[in-house]
Amino acid sequence: MTRRLTYGMVGGGPGAFIGDVHRMAAELDGLAELAAGAFSSDAARSAAKGADIGLDPARVYGSYAEMADVEAARPDEERLDFVIVVTPNHLHFDVARTFLEADFHVVCDKPLTTDLGDAEALCRLVDARGRVFALTHNYSGYPMIKDARHLIREGRLGEIRRIQVEYFQGWLATPLEETGHPQAAWRTDPAQAGVAGALGDIGTHAHHLARYVTGLEVEALCGELTTFVPGRRLEDDASLLMRWTGGVRGTLTASQVAAGEENGLALRVFGSEGSLAWRHDDAETLWFRTPDGRARARRRGHGWISPAAASASRVPPGHPEGFIEGFANLYRNVISTIGALQGGRTPEETDLDFPTVRDGARGVHFIERAVESGQRGAWVDARYEPPGETAP
Repeated sequence: MTRRLTYGMVGGGPGAFIGDVHRMAAELDGLAELAAGAFSSDAARSAAKGADIGLDPARVYGSYAEMADVEAARPDEERLDFVIVVTPNHLHFDVARTFLEADFHVVCDKPLTTDLGDAEALCRLVDARGRVFALTHNYSGYPMIKDARHLIREGRLGEIRRIQVEYFQGWLATPLEETGHPQAAWRTDPAQAGVAGALGDIGTHAHHLARYVTGLEVEALCGELTTFVPGRRLEDDASLLMRWTGGVRGTLTASQVAAGEENGLALRVFGSEGSLAWRHDDAETLWFRTPDGRARARRRGHGWISPAAASASRVPPGHPEGFIEGFANLYRNVISTIGALQGGRTPEETDLDFPTVRDGARGVHFIERAVESGQRGAWVDARYEPPGETAP
């Protein structure tokens, strides 16, 4: 990098959680700085957020459309390098489309959109504009998740047979949305969250994690979607049977009514010659077990872990890394890729290690097929190939 990149943010206003997480992660390595934002559709709230983080008031906007128009017209030396979208789900498509059409690179929170047609339109637009588009499935940024992917690519597990992935939260075990809680309100509202609740919010993370680590795709699924909290309009619990590429079997469970659970994401992959197990509450450890009963704990920060895992670590072992750093690893790769393209260079393969718009389309397709299966009470075909190219 020859200079620090500048970025803008849409969403993440007062009271929002994830916007500040993105901002901290994008700036963790000193490679980028926030220069503009439309933090809320309410101009006063957007201005308040901009003032709170010390932005130039002239670059704080009351709408993303105004931000796109004004920022696109700035001279090259003042132009934003990329834009981060952290709005509720129903706005992702139009915000992302607006900035892509203005020729900005885009980083978007998941899920990509609330409709598969919109997701595919973004895939085509990214190709047409030649822009970098990243989706922040942040758990793929964890070092030991990268180590798990490396071991499977090396064939250390032999023939993959089963994938078990689960994501349990308990924060919606009661009708929190009825208390005015802003995060609960929009995440349980079909008009803002889309056709799925728990599946769209956390199930899509579990789906991407399994895909990222194994390199496999879902071919068929059968789901049971349940709404436990009376009056809630979207499912808050989901259990899926899944058939993956090559006859691999598995399950995916996502629940936001698992009372007492905080962020219980876990992945297990079983092969003919070994198995892997990882849990978010012990993210620095990856367990590798073999049929003879031996178990080895592979720990972040040590010299013998895979190069991809090592490059995703910032501090020595014994000094925990976690949620922010996982996001930051994605941002570092995105920023390096944008910098390479701006400098007329081909990005390194390691820089391209982040979820793309096509990963986002796969996630939306997965959500829609799971909801369809839950409604029909039957297996559905889940095979899918998004439009467009793989590389940014």
